[in-house]
Amino acid sequence: MKLPSYLNALRAFEASARNKSFSAAANELNVTPAAVGQLVRGLEDWLGVALFHRSTSGKERLITTAPAKRALPIIQEGFEKLSLGIETLKEDALAGALTVTVSPAFATKWLMPRIDRFQSRNPGTDVRLDISLKLLDFISHNIDIGVRYGSGSWLGLNAELLMHEELFPVCSPALILRDTKPISDTSFFEYHTLIHDLSLGDNLEFVTWNKWFAKAGIPIPIKNRSMQINNSAAVLQAAIDGHGIALARSAMVADDIASGRLIRLVPDISYTSELSYFVVYRADHISIPRIRAFRDWLIQEAR
Repeated sequence: MKLPSYLNALRAFEASARNKSFSAAANELNVTPAAVGQLVRGLEDWLGVALFHRSTSGKERLITTAPAKRALPIIQEGFEKLSLGIETLKEDALAGALTVTVSPAFATKWLMPRIDRFQSRNPGTDVRLDISLKLLDFISHNIDIGVRYGSGSWLGLNAELLMHEELFPVCSPALILRDTKPISDTSFFEYHTLIHDLSLGDNLEFVTWNKWFAKAGIPIPIKNRSMQINNSAAVLQAAIDGHGIALARSAMVADDIASGRLIRLVPDISYTSELSYFVVYRADHISIPRIRAFRDWLIQEAR
């Protein structure tokens, strides 16, 4: 088997084993399922080893054999190092595309208002944002660097603290003008809709309204209405539009407070989240200039 075919067959095997499907591997590699199957069968014939147990029914149609399971992580590491070697050959300049993964809310409320400053400093680097709530696999999605919100530990990635986060209630100035109670009066919460952020689902470390009320020593309002939204940027927009009071995350809301679109309530009560923002990247890729430049810029902006 010639070297190019050998590499293509290994790529087909790796994608099929990871996706447990020839069809899913074909979609990823932009070829037909038949082509993937042919490459894998050719690799099996060349090696003299079966790589998959094939099934015509059930949830998983492809199950890796014991030898394939042992070899898969080594092959994946080899592809990653090959990719890094190619990047290293090009690392004399910042030129090239930089793929950054961030959440929709972080992109909207923090990154996009600032990204021009990075691009003006690095005109040869094209930034490609992969915006998703999912924790994307850096290898299969060709991600260079990202920002994640959490406790700071993600398998296979280096994580550097970008910024801590404080949570506090905010509302539109228009909402205050319609109310006779001062914003320092905790009974203010009883008469307005509470906007709940569901973007982190059931993450137990995420600060909810109930946790904030407990920390503040304020009885939880039981008669008022609520609004539930699964996007942090939309939560703030609902508050800006006067629909209620949002429990804001400091990194997301800083620009809205500075511009006067939102006002912080009971500012003497502080609640620091156990979760923070981290810059994440593969450790052996930080030597690539455009990745290192973006990492350094993010940290400088956060400060």
